Amino acid sequence: MLLPAMATGARSMFVCISVLFLVLLKTRLYSCQQFAIPFQQPSHCGSEKYFDISSLSCVQCEINQVRSVSGTSCVCQVGHRMVFNNGGAITCQKCPSDSKPGVTQDGFGCIRCPGGLNTEGKCQCPPGSILVERNRNGMLLDEGICEACNGFEPSFAVPNLFGDRCVRCQETYINTTNSCTCGQTNIPAGGLCFPQNNLPTTVVSVVNYAQLAISVQSVWFAQNVQAVAAACLMYSNLTACQALGNMCVMNLNSLSSVNNDACGLFNTVYRSTAALGSVQMISFWRANLPWLYYGDQAGLASRILSAEPFPTSFSFKGTAQNTNIQFTAAVYNTKGDFLKWQNVKGGTLQLCPDTVIRLNAAYRFGTTYRQSCQIPLSKILTDFPEPMFYDIYMDFISGNGQKSLWAVPVRNLNLQYNGQFVNQGDNLNNWYLTRRIFLVDTLSGRENTLANQPKVIRVATKITISIQLEPKTKKGVINTPLMTVSYTDVLVSAPDTQSVSVSFSVEYEMNQSEAQVQTDVALGVLGGMAVLNSLLKTVSWKRRVGSPLIDLQNVLKFLLFFAGDMANVFFVVTVGTGLYWLIFFKAQQFVTVLLPLPVQENRFVTYVGCAFALKAVQFLHKIINHVSIDIFFIDWERPRGKVLKTAEGNGDMKSAPAPVSIWRTYFVANEWNELQTLRKINPVFQIFAVLFFLEVVGFSNLALMDPSSDLSRDPQSYQAPWSLILRYGVATSVWLVIGFLQVIFFTVFYETFVEDKIRQFVDLCSVSNISVLLFSNRCFGYYIHGRSVHGHSDTNMEEMNLNLKREAENLCGQRGLLPSTDIQTFQVSITNKMRLQYDRIREPLSRRTGPSRLLDSSANPFEQSTKAYHTMNMFLGSFIDHAHREMDYIVKDKLFMERVIGIEFMEPIEKSLFYNDDSHSFSDVLYYGNEATLLIFDTLFFCIVDIGTQDFVVAAVLTYVQQKVFQLICNATGQKNLASKTLVDERFLI
Repeated sequence: MLLPAMATGARSMFVCISVLFLVLLKTRLYSCQQFAIPFQQPSHCGSEKYFDISSLSCVQCEINQVRSVSGTSCVCQVGHRMVFNNGGAITCQKCPSDSKPGVTQDGFGCIRCPGGLNTEGKCQCPPGSILVERNRNGMLLDEGICEACNGFEPSFAVPNLFGDRCVRCQETYINTTNSCTCGQTNIPAGGLCFPQNNLPTTVVSVVNYAQLAISVQSVWFAQNVQAVAAACLMYSNLTACQALGNMCVMNLNSLSSVNNDACGLFNTVYRSTAALGSVQMISFWRANLPWLYYGDQAGLASRILSAEPFPTSFSFKGTAQNTNIQFTAAVYNTKGDFLKWQNVKGGTLQLCPDTVIRLNAAYRFGTTYRQSCQIPLSKILTDFPEPMFYDIYMDFISGNGQKSLWAVPVRNLNLQYNGQFVNQGDNLNNWYLTRRIFLVDTLSGRENTLANQPKVIRVATKITISIQLEPKTKKGVINTPLMTVSYTDVLVSAPDTQSVSVSFSVEYEMNQSEAQVQTDVALGVLGGMAVLNSLLKTVSWKRRVGSPLIDLQNVLKFLLFFAGDMANVFFVVTVGTGLYWLIFFKAQQFVTVLLPLPVQENRFVTYVGCAFALKAVQFLHKIINHVSIDIFFIDWERPRGKVLKTAEGNGDMKSAPAPVSIWRTYFVANEWNELQTLRKINPVFQIFAVLFFLEVVGFSNLALMDPSSDLSRDPQSYQAPWSLILRYGVATSVWLVIGFLQVIFFTVFYETFVEDKIRQFVDLCSVSNISVLLFSNRCFGYYIHGRSVHGHSDTNMEEMNLNLKREAENLCGQRGLLPSTDIQTFQVSITNKMRLQYDRIREPLSRRTGPSRLLDSSANPFEQSTKAYHTMNMFLGSFIDHAHREMDYIVKDKLFMERVIGIEFMEPIEKSLFYNDDSHSFSDVLYYGNEATLLIFDTLFFCIVDIGTQDFVVAAVLTYVQQKVFQLICNATGQKNLASKTLVDERFLI
């Protein structure tokens, strides 16, 4: 009993485990199942299978069945009738081939055929007859009957399209022959019959695609062009006339000596119907015909575009604000039917897809609009099975308050007149303006049958609406707008991979000749002043270098000065131009000015480039002068006592003057070295502040080519393209305003209440008992009198504090060069004799860098430097102390005119001249004194980079890099020059 029980328990356990395993396996299968199917298309199914739209796969057709034309069902084979059809599966049965071999038209019956079978296995009748398969009560006949239609009066009957009824034939047959036959002397065309007329008996149905250099035998033209031309001419058929006009537009309105193409036939009809007169009081618009051309003569374009302004005013702001441009189009189909009046908004004329808000921005007055994209060719073929034609008008309210339309002319760049593309030039006298346009033509490029895929299509790849402001208008009046269309011929080879580039733009322009004249006048006047200023600077430089002759060096200096002055002229003119357009365009109420077009900005960009190039020349010239000045530190400190030192050679001890510490000179030299690239602004703050206002606050939005002056824009709205002039005006304004504010802050507040490093340097010289003499030119320079009023500066802290206290309490003399004066800084103009002596002392040092044959190999460079330093220090100190009667100087004030024009009227012939200088103009040899040049150069560099990149951030980064590079160059070369000229060891300049 126990064993069976154990067996039963084991079986139960096994069953449970098996069930559990199956459940887990099924769960695993579900979790791992992939929901994927093979991809199949109807074309993959072959002739014996159809594409099942339910399972999305190919399914085998039943017996006696083949795939239908659509490929998504099965139909009976030829000679088989349908027995059953429920909208899905069908059942087919073969008709008896001996008694009733034919299949009825509905496919459900078998019948004998009197006229034989067609390729589909159904009965056919001779031309002019209809097939009768059932009697009047619907009973199927055993044999079909071919009934001939009576094509004469009074029946005038012919078989209908399906061949199952007799219907009245076309009226042109009846009118021409009084029957339903056309006759041998008449012209059958497009299902119509016409008697002989003044139209050509043969027509051109070939469409030429000039861009591809190929021609297509168009089936649409072959079937219809002659018929619609005859119907238009003889019967004034309105739709036929419109269809003929559409065919001419499909031929790009091209005109030639050929009179049997679409446009030739249209013009023949146009001339033949002159007696009918014009409509709407427009001489170019013939009765019953579409309006295609503005006359047939050259030279009418300028009169059409500017003869009469558009009768509506536009304004950007105020209660009379009007920025909406209302375009309306009369829309026709290919057959010539009028479809509707359509408001041209959204994507009516724009092939590129986008949001409605952005598409409608094209019709906001004053907003320069540009849109471009790539469209797949397959999408074009799907969306445009046949072309639509548009006659464009602008809406306005006439004087009686009625809505009226203003025709918009079209400049078709592909129009040919006698083989010439007359509309592609800039000469308006050669243009032929037209009216009607289309966007895509996929019809005229079809061969053989209309069901075929087109061999070539035409696409309006570039549409531009140009709106020109009426000259000298004060009320926002414009001339007649012009629509420019450029078509591209596309050879259809691989629609799934081909794409077409299209664009749509709206441009605003005005006559810029007056603004250009004003700019040229400003450049001429300021340029003349620049020449005079450069001549004065050259004369001043000639005096300061002591040059007695006018040589090539004088001419070169004049050119360098002129480059700097002309850079300022170009900068002033360009900044003024940018501000003019920025203020007057953005702030105007009634539209009186419009921005220059991009092609009209080229001259402005050239001026900016000239300003930058010339300013760069001036900047480099100043840097070269900056790093090549002659400078020397005069140490007034004298030994305090004597010390014992060992004499060289015999080792005897003897007394000698106590050495003077060189550390004061090193300290002053280091401070001067740090001042070389000191500026009145903080360049890093300048860049960050400019970027903050341009990109964060949104001042850059003022540079968009639209009338809005808002600093913030909706990211979903359309953003107009940048105007280079506005962008330059905004950038220079922000940069200069921030720079000027920084200069004012540092000079008025910071240097007054916090720290003035230039004055501190002068004070340091006084405390250090060191004077500075520097020459920016050979015989002209600056002197900082640093001779201590206490006699010594090598002292301890206690004595130094005591000396400063005595000076603060006026218990000692004043620091000035002259007794009882405080003036420590001077401009100096020295005699040629004094300069020769200065150069003579430095001559041994200059030889060290000369040719090796001139060097004294026995001389110790260190000893030469030390000797020259002491000699120079002694000479300059004695010169300041009036110790040289033949090289003396006088101190005087500069005249007012001397300060204004920068020329010293007195030449230092016998005595040198020291001019009192309270303004510390010695900073002119430093960055500090050339802040205007540096600020303008940085501004132009920033703007030039932005013009090239259209990115303020990139411009700011490169401007910072440029500043650091030139700062490093000036520091390095300036330090070497300082060490060379002051005879201070470069190792101590840190």
